[in-house]
Amino acid sequence: MSSAATPAAVDTVMGAVALSERPRSLWRDAMARLHTRKLNYVYASVLAIYALVAIIAFTPLLGKSVFDAQVGAQYAPPAFTGTVEQGTANEHSTIRPSLWLGTDIAGRSVLYKLLYGTRVALTVSLLASILSVVIGTVLGLLAGYYRGWVDALITWLYTTINSIPWILLMVALAYALKDREFKMFGQEFKLVGIPSIVMALGLTSWVGLCRLMRGEVLKHRERDYVAAAKAVGAGTSRIIFRHILPNTFHLVIIDFTLGIVSFVQAEVILSFLGLGVKDQPSWGVMIDDAKLELMRNVWWQFAGATAAIFGLSICLNFLGDALRDALDPRLRGVD
Repeated sequence: MSSAATPAAVDTVMGAVALSERPRSLWRDAMARLHTRKLNYVYASVLAIYALVAIIAFTPLLGKSVFDAQVGAQYAPPAFTGTVEQGTANEHSTIRPSLWLGTDIAGRSVLYKLLYGTRVALTVSLLASILSVVIGTVLGLLAGYYRGWVDALITWLYTTINSIPWILLMVALAYALKDREFKMFGQEFKLVGIPSIVMALGLTSWVGLCRLMRGEVLKHRERDYVAAAKAVGAGTSRIIFRHILPNTFHLVIIDFTLGIVSFVQAEVILSFLGLGVKDQPSWGVMIDDAKLELMRNVWWQFAGATAAIFGLSICLNFLGDALRDALDPRLRGVD
């Protein structure tokens, strides 16, 4: 007697096959693609080390006074080991960490200044990226969804800003905001150092994301899920921020990740030009101080700051490219 499969069993098997072949969501598929490249773990680990250094630099134990303290002689070269005289014998000893990268003209530790500069660089880049992403995302959503005079006004605004070279606009705005005072909640605030840099970078860097979001929203507003949301009575703000934004959020993540690199480099440029951080160590200030030291063959402060910028920038670039490849549907042949 043949054991033929019953219709119910066939339906169960077909249902299981269909369930197993169900396409993954964009985010699960992106995570799977990121996991396939082991080098992404290396980049993420290096960035985690930078973040940990920046967090430690915020602690009271390692306050600014620690980085300003004199730890050795003027322009002491990098050293890991040394010789200590004891009677007639010489003993090999380990140099303390503060002298591993040498000292500057005031005898301050270059290593400690480098660690504190990590705090400044990450603070400026993260805050400026958040400000830029918020402005670009909101204006792009409004321009793409409402169209009409709203779209025309926002398009005119970012076209005007984009017609000015970014580096010149950034420097001009940083100079205009430098030492500017304003009142809020009955108190006076002065834009000095980090706040002025964050505003100068964030207010001039949102154009690219705004254009991308506008074009993506123009495409999504005509899709079926938006028409279905309108049919059930969903409000405009709900459609924009609960339906369209999640489907275009991969652009925000990509722009945020890649934008941090340019903000780190821009902070160095502004500090080098005297428009950035002045009252605390930063990578830009270190490079500015080193421009005359190189003539005296004192290279370690310049080399330390350059190596720190290179390490952070290359890891952010590689990880940002990986996120773009994983999150952007157009790069995977998916509409």
